[in-house]
Formats: sequence, C-alpha cells, structure tokens
Amino acid sequence: MLVCFGAAWPFSLYKSYKSKTVAGKSVAFLYVIFFGYVAGWFHKFIYDLDFVIYLYTLNGFMVMLDIALYYRNKSMDGK
Repeated sequence: MLVCFGAAWPFSLYKSYKSKTVAGKSVAFLYVIFFGYVAGWFHKFIYDLDFVIYLYTLNGFMVMLDIALYYRNKSMDGK
C-alpha cells in the first residue's frame, strides 16, 4: 500500500507544479494524509523499526512538498 500510494505522489506534485491553481485540491486532505504518515513513522520508530520507515519518510516528504505547492498556487490564484 505504501509503495503504490507513494508512487502517486510524484504525479500529484507534477500536476500541482504545472497547474498553478488550487482547483481540485484539498489542503485539509493533504494534512490528514501527512499526519497519518507521521503517525506511521512514529509507530515504526517506537515499536517495529524496519525499512518501512523509509517509505513513511519519503511519502511524508512528498506530501509536505504538495502542501507547499498548494500554498504557492493559492497565492498565484489571488493575483
């Protein structure tokens, strides 16, 4: 699940970067996904440290980038 879901983030990032609009994006959804990755990361770190923590880290980083692009695009929409 983490691999397949994580494979979608580069496409989302590309679309966010190129579109320069927030239409169709939900920042609340992005934050929920991000905090889910953070919770998974902490769980792996505390209880079962293995390679999956790298997937949580990578996916969380990509979601953070998508959140940053959301705010960039939001400021561009206002202009």
